[in-house]
Amino acid sequence: MSPSAAGKQLGFLLARHGRIMNTRLRQALDSSGLSPRHAVLLCRLDESGPISQQGLIDILSIDASALVAVLNDLERRGLADRRRDPADRRRHFVEITAEGKRAVASIEIAVADVEREAFAGFSAEEIRQLHGLLSRIHAEPADEACAED
Repeated sequence: MSPSAAGKQLGFLLARHGRIMNTRLRQALDSSGLSPRHAVLLCRLDESGPISQQGLIDILSIDASALVAVLNDLERRGLADRRRDPADRRRHFVEITAEGKRAVASIEIAVADVEREAFAGFSAEEIRQLHGLLSRIHAEPADEACAED
């Protein structure tokens, strides 16, 4: 396969643009000390309210050990709290803190700036279509565990 043919294959194109967006998001979030993975989890906690760790695993399609590592970071920074379920001591609930909610507000601004620049040439309808198509790409929880942070 020639280098130009490889660049035209959808998988390679998505991988290239995924790396570019990941770099841009990392740079935008750099001042907060959060990675894109931290930001996604924190925003999800903000949307969901208190939720079990298993619920987060299911919603985010993330490996349990990867989730625990990210939650440990967020908890250390005072952005999220974990507590045991009084009815089932094996189950933990996770909740965003007030400091976490403030972090989400800055995350949303940073991500909106990155998206505005990246998708400047797209119409609102094209962005909606792209979002819908990308949301349908098949992935497994283990795929996320292998991804770079």
